[in-house]
This record gives sequence, structure tokens and C-alpha cells, in this order.
Amino acid sequence: MPVLLLVVVLVGALIGLRFLDPAHLPVAVMALVGLFAAGGVFFLLATVGGFLRVSSEAEPEALPYPIADVLDDACVVVEDERILHANPAYQKLFLGAPPQTVTRLFEGNPNAAEALYRLAQAVTERRQAAEDILSMPGADATRYRVSVKPLGPRAALWIIREVSGAREHPEHTFHEVQHAVDYLDHAPGGFFAMQASGSIVHMNATLADWLGYDFAKVGPGGLDVRDVVVESAVAQFFPASGQVPACSIDTDLKQRNGTLMSVRLYHRIVARADGAPGASRILVVPRAVEPVVVATPMMDEESFAGFFNTMPIAIATVTASGEFLWTNSAFTQLFDTQAKPERRHIGQWIAPEQRVALDGEIAQAAAGHVGNAPLELGVASAEGGSARVWVRPATTASGGAVAILYAIDTTEFRQVEEQLAQAQKMNAIGQLAGGVAHDFNNVLQAIFGYCDLLLSNHRPTDPAFPDILQIKQNANRAASLVRQLLAFSRRQTLLLEALDLSDRLTETGETLTRVLGERVAFDFRHGRDLWPVWADFHQLEQVMINLAINARDAMPDGGKLTMRTENIPADEVAALGIAGMPNGDYVLIETTDTGTGMPPEILRKIFEPFFTTKDMGKGTGLGLSSAFGTIKQFGGFIDVRSAPGEGTTFYIYLPRHIAREADKKAEPSHGAAATATAMPAPDMTGQGVILLVEDEDPVRAVSARALTARGYTVLEAASGVEALQIVSESTQPIDLVISDVMMPDMNGPVLLRELRKRHADLKVIFVSGYAEEAFRNDLPEGENFTFLPKPFGLKQLVETVKQVMWG
Repeated sequence: MPVLLLVVVLVGALIGLRFLDPAHLPVAVMALVGLFAAGGVFFLLATVGGFLRVSSEAEPEALPYPIADVLDDACVVVEDERILHANPAYQKLFLGAPPQTVTRLFEGNPNAAEALYRLAQAVTERRQAAEDILSMPGADATRYRVSVKPLGPRAALWIIREVSGAREHPEHTFHEVQHAVDYLDHAPGGFFAMQASGSIVHMNATLADWLGYDFAKVGPGGLDVRDVVVESAVAQFFPASGQVPACSIDTDLKQRNGTLMSVRLYHRIVARADGAPGASRILVVPRAVEPVVVATPMMDEESFAGFFNTMPIAIATVTASGEFLWTNSAFTQLFDTQAKPERRHIGQWIAPEQRVALDGEIAQAAAGHVGNAPLELGVASAEGGSARVWVRPATTASGGAVAILYAIDTTEFRQVEEQLAQAQKMNAIGQLAGGVAHDFNNVLQAIFGYCDLLLSNHRPTDPAFPDILQIKQNANRAASLVRQLLAFSRRQTLLLEALDLSDRLTETGETLTRVLGERVAFDFRHGRDLWPVWADFHQLEQVMINLAINARDAMPDGGKLTMRTENIPADEVAALGIAGMPNGDYVLIETTDTGTGMPPEILRKIFEPFFTTKDMGKGTGLGLSSAFGTIKQFGGFIDVRSAPGEGTTFYIYLPRHIAREADKKAEPSHGAAATATAMPAPDMTGQGVILLVEDEDPVRAVSARALTARGYTVLEAASGVEALQIVSESTQPIDLVISDVMMPDMNGPVLLRELRKRHADLKVIFVSGYAEEAFRNDLPEGENFTFLPKPFGLKQLVETVKQVMWG
């Protein structure tokens, strides 16, 4: 616009010069030039001083200031840190002081720094943005939503809105909705809503009361409009397609007892998105001359008796002495009072030591006092059990009643609680047994090693040779006990494979027949088409032998042991009631004997290590505990049922195995099995540098002597840290690392990962008293190593070293 004005003035001046006298023309031209020069100097100084601005960009969008002034949100238009306009709501934020920019408003607030920076970046990038800012730290801070919108090239509209109430009190809206629903349910008029099909999805309490229905049971899928509206008026609730009326209907409603109720219905159908009739809302107003007063009718004696006897909570009234007066069906079933009706005193159904506490609660109730906490009582019924009992004062003393007993059967809860406690106890014992077995394995390893050294230096004709051999044989017996402890703690070495129990248990049947002897008959019943299981057959066979030995000892005068197998599909697992057993397909191995059976106090301890009912010297107490651990290590479960004089039944559930490619990786391709089956090299001597890492000094010393005697150079390390130091300082290449798995500071898997960083192709042999599976998961997928379980002989050690180093 200024440029256009300048052009008009210049053209007008030139036209005017043409009409001047030529004599005055020079003076007029000079005056015109001076005028334009003075104007140019003025505009130049005004522009430099900021009084005028020249821009080639578009002007800011015009803000409707009158609209902004009536908004409740604080609004301000800012251009280059200059406030162009601030509405009254924004000015109030400064308490009468001149308004400043939003940045100055939140200046000094650490909560706002990052948010204001992001908003400023949005203004620079000419985009909209919004941030939440707290006015100050603490729970009482006000929360603001600050948003910014660009206006033109450099101006921006800032809006500040307080959102504390909407953010911090969402429960207010929820409570309001609850109140609205409560108001509707207890309104003086009836109301119900139905789907297009006629199914009633909601009925308020007022209408349910009028019609005689239980309000708690009226809901989706319960009633239909045809159940409450007379047949002649039903068609009006289903208009023809395309019609969505709102109308009133005078008709009758059918009450539950068959009588009719005259009403006026205000019916409205809500149309769906496609225009078709959808759900309906119906308001019900009784058509009565007199005002309708809806009162809750008193329950007659017959109705109350039905209500009282069908309650799942056991209820009884008692006298001051504890005698039953009135009981419902649940109480009769819980305390089994029908079995012995002469026992009418509550004390006759609970343990004697608990009667004092119950009598005290009844006395308190008789005095009008309410007890604090429920009593946990053992119920002396036919099946036994437990109950949680509340004692409350009787409202009336009808028939001498002074207290009301409310009881809930907690038998199943207690059983689950006991099963959980037993599982935790067994787990703790297993950890202890595993730790003892690991430490004892190190002791046995040293004994085995030094026995082998002595035997290699003595001929069979030497007098000391039989003594040394006897020491080693006793060490082998101790190793067998350690293996049983490891089995209980689920840390034994397993050779897992897919097993067909039909064939493999048939082979075991011959062994079990010999174990049972002639006085015990053995009957084996095969299930049809048994699923395969993933297990170690030799360990499973040992479990079956342990069960057979216990069954034989429980039948000193002879008897019968029955074994059967069966598939248990997943849909039958829940009915078994075994705590912690996940749903899935299982294969059952069941053994039942006709022996003496076991009482409950013995049954609870049979899987604990070293617990035995046999005479001194006739059992170690590790048979069933190792069987328990072995089955658990297979991923299975073992359960037992027994009673004195009724024999004992063991149930072994093994998960169904579904073959997959990963199983090939799980099969042991090296370690103890590979060593045992490998053909020993005729010459056990060799050359090379071996790093031996073992924290037990005797084990490390005897292993180093054996390897050095075969020609190897042995570098000894007492820990993983020391081993890494030896590797970094060694001037000769290390050909093989033999490392214990469980060591302080740095265990075997961590040591292997550190060694792989320096020597990716280093050969490694792990030795441990635990199973290979106990630490394999700590190693990277596909890690190559050889495993040698403790305790092992020196011959087995040198054979494994020879095989790993020379193939």
C-alpha cells in the first residue's frame, strides 16, 4: 500500500509540472526533489527506530479480539516478545500488574522450563503445540494446559487453561454417574430398556418391585418384553421397518404372580446409524386414580423358610450354653448334624481346645457385644474340615436364643494353604539338599582322585591295594547317596529322550517282579495308544523300583501290586485337584498296593529326605524323596492317596511330549554320556597347555597331578578372576580350559563368556556336581562345551581331555 501511494503522488507531481510556467519549472523541480529527500530520510529513521516496519511477508492473521475478551481461558497474542493483545482472563494472572509474556509468567518454575522450551520451538517452526505445566511443586499445585498457535510470520496466540479439576478428580464424574443410576432405579416411576429383539436389558428397582421380580436378577438375557406386556400390545413395540416412533401406550403389564397392572407406557425407539429401529426406552406410569404407594411387602413364613434354608452361608441360633435351636441346610451339611442328631451342642463338633474361645464369644454376644474377628475352628464332622465362624447377638430372644452363628466352610481353602506350605517347605529342603550334595561332591571328588593315584602306584598284590579299593567302593556308595539328594533337589544329570511307556515299562515289569519276590503278585495293565513322554528312562525305572520296594515292605504277609497307565487329556486335569498342575495332556502311571497304608501324619512327610518308617539300617529315607525330585525334573507331578488298612496308591503324571526340532538340541551330545560311550584312546598321554580352574584346593591339586603325569602343562587358577589374569599374562597359547561351574566371585558361564571375547575357538570342559541343565540357560544359545559330572575318576578325566583335545 505505501508503494502504491508513492507512485500516485509521483505521477500527480509530474502531471502538475507540465502546467507550470517554464520560468518557474526549475524552482518547482528542486522543491519536489527536496520534499521527497526529506520524506526518505524520515522513513529511514523511523524504520531504524522501530516505529515503522517494512516486510515482504504476509501480515499476521487478524485476531477477533472481542471474542477473545469474553473467553474464560487466558489468551495473549505475542509478536517478537511484544504483547499485541491480552484478554481480561490473561491480565488477571498478573494481579493488576502489567501483563507480560507467557515465559515471564512461569519464570522461576522448574516444572515449566522444558515445556516452555518446546512451545517456543513450536512457535519458531510455525506449528501448533500444547503442554501441561504445574504452577509449583507439590500436591496442591495448579495444573495448566498451555497451547500455542502461529498467527502470520512472527505472531502467535497463546492460550492458558486451568485443567486441575478435570485431571485430578475423575472420580467425581464416576460418582455422579453412580448417583444418576441410583436416582433412576429408585425413581417413583417405572423404567425399562429393551433391545430390538425384545430382550429386556435393564429394569429399574421400582418397576421390578411392582411386577414382583428380584431386582438383582433382572438383567440381560433374563426377561423379554413378551414376559411383562400383555400379548395384545406386544406388536406396538416392534414397528415396521423405517418407522421410529415415540408414542404412549395404554396397556396392562403382567406381574409375576399372574395379576395385571394397568399402566401407561411412554415408548421411544433410538434409531441406529442405518436408520433401522434400535434399542427402546420405556417409561412406566401406573394408571390409578389414587396415588400409587409402593411398599415392600413383608415376607411370609414360607418364603422366609425357603430363603433361609437355601443360603450358602451356614446359620444357626444358639442358647447361652451353646445348644442349637434353629439351623439352616448349609449349617447342617457343614457340621454334619444329621449324622448324629443327638449332638445338639456346638462344642461337640469342634476341638476341645477351641471350645473355650467359642463359649467366650457366645457369652459376649449374650451381653450384646459384637465380636471383633471370626474364629477359625476345626469341624469334627465325618469328613473333617474347618470353618470360619462369626458370632453375633440375636435380635430377639425367641426360644432362648442369645447368639447367631454365621459360618463359612474353609476346608478347601485350608487344603490349598497346606499344599502351598508343603510345596514351599519341600522347595526349601530341596535347596538345602542340593547345596549339601554339591559341597559333598567336592569332598568325594578329592577322595576319588587320591584313591586313583594310590591305586595307580600299587599293584593288586600289594597289601594296601584292597584297603584302597575298599575306600573307593565306600566313596561310590556315598556318591550314590549324593545322586539321590541331587535327584530330590532336581539337579541331577539326566539323559532325556522321547519314551514310549508301553514298550519301556514292559521291560521294567520283569525287574519289578524280581524286586517284589514270590509273595507279592504283580499286575500290569497297559493303556491304549499312550502318548510319548520326555524323560530319562533309567531314572524313571529307578523311580518305579523305589515304589515297588516300598510296596513290598508295606505287605510283609504278601499282597498285590497293580500298575496301570492311561492318557489324561487336558480337560480332565482340573478335576484332579493337584495344586500348581497346569492344564495340558499327561500320561498317568499309577501303582496301587494292598498294604497297610499310612495315616495322615506319615503321609505328609513321605517325600522329605531321610524320613523313613523302616527300622534302623533298613532304609536311607531317600527313595521317595529322589523319586519326587526326578518326576519334578521331568516336568511332571506325583501324588499319593493312602489310609490305614486300605493300601497306598501313587499317581505319576508326565507331560505329553510333542516332537519338535528343538528336542534334537536338548539331547546330550557330549558330557558324561559322550564320555562314557566314547572309545577310550589306547594312549592317554598328550601334550598341550591346560588351564585348570577349581576353587577347591584338594580337587584342583589331584586333577593337576593326574594331567601333569600324562604330559600336559597345567596352569592352576583358584577362581575365575585369577583364570582371566593367567590368560592375559600367559606367553604360550592355552589349548583347553577345565573349569568348575559353581565358584565364588565369577562362576563358570561368566568365565566362558569372558574367555570367548579373547579366544573364540577355545575348547572348554565344565565340571560340576549339578546337572548340565542347571547352568546351560546361563550360556548363549549354541555354545559348544563338554560337561563332566562330579564325582569322576582320574581315568575318566584324562579320557575326556584326550577326546576333546585330539578328537
